[in-house]
Amino acid sequence: MLRAAATAFTLLPGVASAAQTIEVLSTAGCGCCISWTRHMEENGFETEIRNLPMADLMQVKTEAGLKPGLTSCHTGKIDGYVIEGHVPARDVQRLLAERPDAIGLTVPDMPYGSPGMGEAGPDADPYDVLLVKRDGTTEVFASYR
Repeated sequence: MLRAAATAFTLLPGVASAAQTIEVLSTAGCGCCISWTRHMEENGFETEIRNLPMADLMQVKTEAGLKPGLTSCHTGKIDGYVIEGHVPARDVQRLLAERPDAIGLTVPDMPYGSPGMGEAGPDADPYDVLLVKRDGTTEVFASYR
């Protein structure tokens, strides 16, 4: 009886769902990309990693609508959104919950202390997670100081 109740509970919309998969596109051997992927997995996401030549990776970013100043070392794709760079998992979760009409999120460059880029702490760089709108403009989605 408990099993039936647990099964019924998990089938209710919004109560529980399978882990979402994020496709991670990067160049081979990028250590910080691997660390960011691990961060995503530790926060409940499943990951599929595809290594591409740099020219192909840059083409993916351009085709997604990311301007050069918004890019980083890896690009994620999840549920119709682009996740560029070292975006914290909690911001991806918020994006997926709120579902704004946008291309996705980016953390331009590679700030120290962002997920996959060393430890957060007093020496961490301040950075913003930007929401990239469909027209290419951005707004601050989250700030880390």
